[in-house]
Amino acid sequence: MQPPYESRPAGAADRAPRARVLVVDDDPTVAEIVAGYLDRAGYAVDRAGDGPTALGHALEHRPDLVVLDLMLPGMDGLEVCRRMRERGPVPVIMLTARGDEEDRVLGLEVGADDYVTKPFSPRELVLRVESVLRRSRPAATGDRLTAAGLTLDPDARRATKNGRELALTLREFDLLAFFLRHPGRACAREDLMREVWGWDFGDLSTVTVHVRRLRGKVEDDPARPRLIRTVWGVGYRFEPEGD
Repeated sequence: MQPPYESRPAGAADRAPRARVLVVDDDPTVAEIVAGYLDRAGYAVDRAGDGPTALGHALEHRPDLVVLDLMLPGMDGLEVCRRMRERGPVPVIMLTARGDEEDRVLGLEVGADDYVTKPFSPRELVLRVESVLRRSRPAATGDRLTAAGLTLDPDARRATKNGRELALTLREFDLLAFFLRHPGRACAREDLMREVWGWDFGDLSTVTVHVRRLRGKVEDDPARPRLIRTVWGVGYRFEPEGD
């Protein structure tokens, strides 16, 4: 990785108040470089070198986003992510030292919104942070989305099924909102990555894992989905009428 001496990335404007990012990594060099880039990009940055310290920081100063290393001493990043999510929704970008698909999927399964594999470009990480935060704060629309017993309020970032609150992550919420806005449309995973994640490239298993997690929360029987159907050779289709 490069030292944090480059100028602020284009489009990273000063924030008032500044968004707060918690960087959790037991490697002080990585943490310092990441924190330096984020600070220059206009963020308020807190740092922690282990899970318990990270949870303490998050309790004292609720972060707007967490950059979380998977391989932490004592309490790993997966457990830290789970415990943070128990206290309320917070966007998480997971860092992993290995490129194994199993590691990436585990991070996504516990609700990480994105992941970056080490070694990585700090500038790319800043852009990922920008993207996740931007999509976590959508412009007010005023239009509620309803279908198949589901109700989404984009302004309040609240979703219910048959009146029961759904605990959705940032990406799960956006994915469900996209499906509700495009009923009956066969959507390729590449299209979903571009429309929901805002990326023109990336690991398509990210989409697969999020669809599986979303089915677990909105389907009566996730093993036999009736709302979010698989379109073989294409992707997925939302069928508000079910069967």
